[in-house]
Amino acid sequence: MRVGIVGAGSIAFGVACLLEQMGHQVMLWSPSGERTKELATGKALTASGAITGEFHPKVAAGAAELVDSVEVVVVALPGYGHKFAFDAIAPHVRADQTVIISSHASFGALYLSRELAAHDVTATIIAWGTTVVAGRQKGQAEVNVSTVRKKVDIATVPHARSTEGMALCEKLFDDRFVDRGSLMAIAVSNLNPQNHMGIALCNLTRMERGETWSQGQNVTPKVGRLLEQLDEERLAIAAALGQDVRTIFQHFHLSFHVPLASISQMNQAMHEAGNGGQGPTTADSRYVLEDVPFGLVATAKLGRLVGKPAALHESGIQIFSALYGRDFVGENDLLAALDMDAMSLDDLRRLSRDGYGLPA
Repeated sequence: MRVGIVGAGSIAFGVACLLEQMGHQVMLWSPSGERTKELATGKALTASGAITGEFHPKVAAGAAELVDSVEVVVVALPGYGHKFAFDAIAPHVRADQTVIISSHASFGALYLSRELAAHDVTATIIAWGTTVVAGRQKGQAEVNVSTVRKKVDIATVPHARSTEGMALCEKLFDDRFVDRGSLMAIAVSNLNPQNHMGIALCNLTRMERGETWSQGQNVTPKVGRLLEQLDEERLAIAAALGQDVRTIFQHFHLSFHVPLASISQMNQAMHEAGNGGQGPTTADSRYVLEDVPFGLVATAKLGRLVGKPAALHESGIQIFSALYGRDFVGENDLLAALDMDAMSLDDLRRLSRDGYGLPA
């Protein structure tokens, strides 16, 4: 299949390599154009780690060229770039196309559904609870893929197209997907925000000093305990919503292939196996700039909506806002555009199931 990817970071590059490895044709579009300059000259994209080899994705000059050239669009940008990406592609998406959001944040699928409906289009939107790959970009034409996940939670909007959505994901990326049945489940499936909060908060001086440090090794017993308690808040919200989601223990077990144990012990095992990853070397990391406004803020809003306040999540938002001198709640442009504060729980459930599709 012909697949277009919006983005040119580590996830976009990793997904491009995986798709080409699976036999699909790939085109990349970088909104800034900076990270695809070398690829645009014909230079190969080199992958190491869990995927190895040289790959040759095409490069689009703009959103229109990308969308017009493909059957499927994958949005692989940090959450703070999602609204811009959705606004750019929405005028060009056709009803016979599918948009995959990797990974979904802050009910972005609803925002995209609403924008497509404004153009009289009801396209299939697939939201992933996490990315299918993890890794680090090593240059403008090089990526290290640390893992290809065995399981990825997904949901399709509108829900009536779930069977087709699952079949498409399997055709593109093989049998590694779990249909969680509702966008509400995906909204509480992404563990990155809570995990990155604990890791960044407890290692912030390392990030600020630009140190090189092992992430897995530094999920010490006390840091691991914080991550476990953050997960309890998320699971309580999921239960109140009637959603069955993966626990933090299952996440590390399935994503990084380590035996079930405490979160600290699992991270130490990852470190010893050589796939514990490197922690951020800058305070301006997506662990904070993406995951606080587009992850923690959304989870906290859901907690208040269902009567399960997430005290640790709420505290994390305020602490990071104080540390960075920023209003991370106000930086979430997706929730603001959706006016989520004005929605009832029933409204949110209905939209998460059906989207803003056109009347039958």
